[in-house]
Amino acid sequence: MIRTNLSGNPTFRELLGRVREVALEAYAHQDVPFEKIVEALQVPRSLNYTPLFQVMFMLQNAPRQRLELPGLTLEELEFDSGTAMFDLTVEMAEVDDGLFCAFEYSTDLFEPTTVTRMLGHFQSLLAGIVADPGQRLSALPLLSASERHQLLVEWNDTATVYPHDQCIHELFEAQAARTPEAVALLYRDRRMTYRELNARANQLAHHLRRRGVGRGVLVGICIERSMEAVVGLLGILKAGGAYVPMDPAYPQQRLAFMLEDSRAPVVLTMQRLIHRLPRGTAETVYLDTDWESIARESAANPDSGVHSHDLAYVMYTSGSTGTPKGVLAPHRAAVNRFAWMWHGWGFAPGEICCQKTALSFVDSVWEIFGPLLQGVPNVIIPDAELEDPHRLVQTLAANRVTRIVLVPSVLRLLLDSVADLHSSIPDLKLWITSGEAITPELARRFEADLPDATLMNLYGASEVAADVTWYVISNSRSLERIPIGRPIANTHIYVLDPALHPVPIGVSGEIYVGGHSLVQGYLNNPALTAQQFIPDPFARDPEARLYRTGDLGRFLPDGNVEFLGRVDDQVKMRGVRIELGEIESVLRTHPSLHAAVVAVSGASGDERLIAYVVPNDRAPAPSALRRFVQDRLPDYMVPASFVSLDTLPLLPNGKVDRRALPAPDQARPESEREYIAPRNPMEEKLAGIMAEVLKVERIGVHDNFFELGGHSLLGMQVVARVRKVFQVELPLRRLFEEPTVAGLCLDIEKAEKSGDRSAVPSPSRGITLTRREQLLARLDQLTDEEVNALLSSMLAKGQDERETEDF
Repeated sequence: MIRTNLSGNPTFRELLGRVREVALEAYAHQDVPFEKIVEALQVPRSLNYTPLFQVMFMLQNAPRQRLELPGLTLEELEFDSGTAMFDLTVEMAEVDDGLFCAFEYSTDLFEPTTVTRMLGHFQSLLAGIVADPGQRLSALPLLSASERHQLLVEWNDTATVYPHDQCIHELFEAQAARTPEAVALLYRDRRMTYRELNARANQLAHHLRRRGVGRGVLVGICIERSMEAVVGLLGILKAGGAYVPMDPAYPQQRLAFMLEDSRAPVVLTMQRLIHRLPRGTAETVYLDTDWESIARESAANPDSGVHSHDLAYVMYTSGSTGTPKGVLAPHRAAVNRFAWMWHGWGFAPGEICCQKTALSFVDSVWEIFGPLLQGVPNVIIPDAELEDPHRLVQTLAANRVTRIVLVPSVLRLLLDSVADLHSSIPDLKLWITSGEAITPELARRFEADLPDATLMNLYGASEVAADVTWYVISNSRSLERIPIGRPIANTHIYVLDPALHPVPIGVSGEIYVGGHSLVQGYLNNPALTAQQFIPDPFARDPEARLYRTGDLGRFLPDGNVEFLGRVDDQVKMRGVRIELGEIESVLRTHPSLHAAVVAVSGASGDERLIAYVVPNDRAPAPSALRRFVQDRLPDYMVPASFVSLDTLPLLPNGKVDRRALPAPDQARPESEREYIAPRNPMEEKLAGIMAEVLKVERIGVHDNFFELGGHSLLGMQVVARVRKVFQVELPLRRLFEEPTVAGLCLDIEKAEKSGDRSAVPSPSRGITLTRREQLLARLDQLTDEEVNALLSSMLAKGQDERETEDF
């Protein structure tokens, strides 16, 4: 058993010299029994594989002589024992005209076609060595010409005609001209036609152009999902600008960085959200209180002067250096993504879509514009209905939504929470998952519960205009992993080694993306752009580039790609890409911490961020650390648990040994309160629900749900289980307001005593409200600040009840 040193990418001649030297030194120990080596190294034993090595190479170079004995004829007989001693045995023998090679392999691990390909790769490797033994190992060939053509050309033959010279807003204007009276948007009890939406967007565009917005100018937009938000996006694009979504829920420090980094001269928002925006030099345009002035502008389509290669939006994503990075997306990349879906999965008459993703995430681009540019009504779903699986299903059913995009963790929540999901939303026929890996177990549940629906898995990133591969999931019982599929139109997918050579089928490598889906790069960061967007070595166009995804994958024999993980510390949780380094950078700025590392714990679909901190002296309280991070990062980047260590475990090279980090205590992690056990049956039931959801052994009646690792998705699970156990409707916002067993039990007890359990009605039994009742229902869902702003506006402008339903 001899180790081969491949460091430094040597030539084959250099490698031969190294092997010769090591082999000669090894002869001094050739009599040491193999078992003695295993015992000395204390290698873990397993019945599944042999210790120390699983692949054996043998060279038979002794001359073969015919054995003859007087009166006897001796003949060699070859027989198959039916077993393989090792995972793979490579045996070579010298023969008169060259070398004979045979592979013996475990059929539990390898398919015959895989081993046949491996033999071909070995033959190509040997031929390359003979042709030029001075080549570096990384340059030696493995693929045959036909395999290389299959990987680079055949499986990337995706060229398709699409409106590559048109912009998003131009396609919308064409649709508005075709169907002016068709419904474009639905939001609660409001509807907006294409004519009205186009006119309002045009008025806003002219208003913005008067304020200097034009081609290439970045404009911030800080609004929740709403009709106003869609008007704002279209208005920015029609003015020639590119929109920069700024989530009102983000910490002010993050919003301040985005404003400073983008240098946006104008920000669109609503009066009620002004307290969320940091002070700065950008001019603020209010789409509510300023609308009287905006409405005086022309309703005609403006000439934006932009082209399809100009910017459409700048999407900020998590950055490893401690600050987010702005992704520069042109119109063409988004339109290519739209056109692929329109062509391959076109809308049928009567289809209805929904928009449920925050503007700050790239999936919102398709959700908003994909249907809008094709004349398909789009239902905008309020946050309150997203927070409750039953209310979400109600809304989807009431509006007869036919397709939806969601992350697998939300799909799992719907399957867990809603009995007989198929009959609850029979119109919903196309379910699209993206943002995180979907497990075969979840796919099997979908197929069992929704047999008449289609489940599609998409893969992509903000840097490639959202999605670049697709796979329709069927017969998931035969799959160990769900593939991410094949490239979409005008897109190329390569799996390459570190030297940018294509790896063979079944071999892991880094996934690279080329074609029309690529964005321009990163805002104000040419170094990172050059690092992640490299020249395409396989393209004829010298300007063509590849995006280095950082994802590991492999091609399957049928041409589909399988996702295998990451090459770095980036993770995706609940559909959101997170750079662990950004969280670590924020924690290291805490004056009481010496070092910090963030890791992910938990199974797929239930991952949680765990922060390991080394204090300078006395460890800060977990609640203080949580508040420190919450003031600087979005909620989805706040660790669920904080573990204090004396030192971080290190590898010999000085890097943190993440595998040696201790698991967080699941008994009752990091609670700063004295444990008080449940005091009555109701508290026992609710504490049991919370403990089961949080996966902790116990929870006290005054323990904070979020301090023990809870987040909004887990909160939705609590709400669903409370409904099932207590038959009481508990809004998710109450869990945020009173995140303890004791506090929530008061709500449950009050609902039970009053008899107002707010049972969820069947979607088929609708209740028609008067206009006054509809207005009161809408007012009931507003915050105090929103109500005050609305009443002030009504008093100032003399609006009547009918007009308050308008924009």
